[in-house]
Amino acid sequence: MDEIRNSVTGKTYACFEPALDYVVVKIPRWPFDKFVKADVTLGTRMKATGEVMAIGSSFEIALMKAVYSLELGFDSLEMSCLSDMSDREIAMLLKQKNHERLFVVAEALRRGISVKEINRKTGIDAFFLHKLINIVEQEERLKKMSVRQLDKPTLERCKGMGLSDQAIARFVKADIKDIRRKREEYGILPVYKVVDTCAAEFEAFSPYYYSSYGCENEVNPGPEGKVVIIGSGPIRIGQGIEFDYCSVHCIWALKKLGYQAVIINNNPETVSTDFDISDRLYFEPLTPEYVLNVLDKEKPDGVMVQFGGQSAIKLVKAIHEAGYRVLGTPPEYIHKAEDRKEFDALLGLLGIPRPEGGTAFSVDEAADVAERLGYPVLVRPSYVLGGQGMEIAYTNSDVVEFMSIINRSRQEHPVLIDKYITGREIEVDAVCDGQDILIPGIMEHIERAGIHSGDSISVYPPVNVSSHIVKKIVDYTVELALALRIKGLINIQFLEYKEKLYVIEVNPRSSRTVPFISKVTGIPLIELAVRAIMGQKIRDMGYGTGLISPGKIVAAKVPVFSFDKLPMLEVALGPEMKSTGEVLGMAYNLSEALYKGFTAAGHKITGGKGTVLISVADIYKDEAVALAGEFKKLGFNLLATEGTARVLIMKGIEAQTVNKLSRSGCDICNMIKNRSLDLVINIPTHGRIPERDGFKIRRMAVENSIPCITSLDTAWAFLDAIKMSVGEKKPVVVCLNDI
Repeated sequence: MDEIRNSVTGKTYACFEPALDYVVVKIPRWPFDKFVKADVTLGTRMKATGEVMAIGSSFEIALMKAVYSLELGFDSLEMSCLSDMSDREIAMLLKQKNHERLFVVAEALRRGISVKEINRKTGIDAFFLHKLINIVEQEERLKKMSVRQLDKPTLERCKGMGLSDQAIARFVKADIKDIRRKREEYGILPVYKVVDTCAAEFEAFSPYYYSSYGCENEVNPGPEGKVVIIGSGPIRIGQGIEFDYCSVHCIWALKKLGYQAVIINNNPETVSTDFDISDRLYFEPLTPEYVLNVLDKEKPDGVMVQFGGQSAIKLVKAIHEAGYRVLGTPPEYIHKAEDRKEFDALLGLLGIPRPEGGTAFSVDEAADVAERLGYPVLVRPSYVLGGQGMEIAYTNSDVVEFMSIINRSRQEHPVLIDKYITGREIEVDAVCDGQDILIPGIMEHIERAGIHSGDSISVYPPVNVSSHIVKKIVDYTVELALALRIKGLINIQFLEYKEKLYVIEVNPRSSRTVPFISKVTGIPLIELAVRAIMGQKIRDMGYGTGLISPGKIVAAKVPVFSFDKLPMLEVALGPEMKSTGEVLGMAYNLSEALYKGFTAAGHKITGGKGTVLISVADIYKDEAVALAGEFKKLGFNLLATEGTARVLIMKGIEAQTVNKLSRSGCDICNMIKNRSLDLVINIPTHGRIPERDGFKIRRMAVENSIPCITSLDTAWAFLDAIKMSVGEKKPVVVCLNDI
């Protein structure tokens, strides 16, 4: 150890005892803001999809920074829904081990419940409870003050504990800009400290910083020629490591162009937060306050927001209004793509069709729009990631339920109500320099519209898209990119229905499919986007323009789910994204690519022998007949619930009828528990209702590690993979030179 040099300090060795002058807090990021009906109890089974990390000079400031980094809308330790509860209800909630416990404990301390009682009910050490009291008491003091009474010592104490400008403004009933202005007048500005593991005893070479107050500043931003990249925050469903891929490749591209690359992010799991990736890393929450603090210190030539997903896009307004240059697509056009009314107006101007729709803030407005469009309709909030809060409503009561869930968080933008059309989804990622466009490839979704793109199997190149539709896709992509003044990346999702092409949405940023399409085409999309943003022309980059012809490779992106980790979560797929990852299968034909993809995703492919349980909603029964026949031809034993079995037998397909769960001596329960089933195909009418047999069957299947498919399109793809496994031809290794 005395021979291994410490890469952080560059001087000390591994045998040097670490000396820390900072506190680090890590908080898991759970998916319960999306899955409001899942079992939120925490225990020995891991349920988090990611985590955030925060660094501060005290526990209080590190904890508060971690809370902000979760991106759940909290600006303090107050949870509004707890304020109306009685002391007795709060005391009862203390016993529940769930994702809201931190805020329940804070509320209990606010009510005067003793540290001793909280410690007895929760097991949380008194040291941490006393630290929480410091924060809660400061919050309560602020509530009794006006903005005029907010003197320098009080404001210094607030910032030293990590209280946000937004919370301070709310407590003293002032505008957040007034609080920031007052801080600046008092000279209460953040300083940046180095993460050095030696308590500043030695000079450190690590470009790894965190903010603090009342200390000596240790960051030297350096000369001009630097760009700040906004990262993507914690990994959660809808925004995963694909955006870290984009951020890291952006950093590498900027360095190659001779710029200093500075990143702001807070996720310890990612490559972008490794201390040796960027020129400087700021481990900070991705909120306007913390981001603007860094920009004020760095004074960059510009800020890149395209590569951090929706977290970065949401910061565009604050960055632009603060006077910093947003590189690439102009902020007003980012808003035009994100705001539904403005986007609809643009599509109308261009003559590009989209499913008919409307907007609403209230339940009554939403119901009126839905009635006008005719059910079913797609209900979704604006500016969302991963389809959060997005549902298909079949009745007025569905609209009421979905609107109540969406409005649990304050909506600055209207809720979107679109006519739901069942068709083929097609997706494109492209790069534009303001004049020319490069489309590396077109991706076709196996599952029809209604299932979130992140949960669909995505295939490149498309296999069912006509040349007529391909031409329209290219034309619409060019028109939209130029109309939105795209410089850098654009992602467009299309819907083909009865030979007509509709635009579903446009994202003026990188997407989750960028790593996929970059790897299967060999085109470094992020590098080209960065070069285009920085003023280079696509036609000079050596990859051509327009739609690039595919090579010999067929690729399938297959989602991975964690349903077994989240009890009571609906397994059936829909508009809200549920997958926690994905795998890639590459081959010289689609069946083999699907086989590799399903296998890599952890599905057991039985070679033509086994038992399949089929249970489908009435509207899909006729369509399921051909699928069942193909499974029968392969030698599978077919089981079906009563209604499905009746249809199959009428069509001449032998199937054994099994009892519903509600009947005594349930066949399905025993078969699932004994794992005598190899595959469950269960296509629900609506899903979501835990009392229904279908919901219970799907939950039992995933909890017993039996593949459960909830879309007929997925089932056909799975059948192709099975046929590949029973054929004489074995999977072959793909040569990447054939891309």
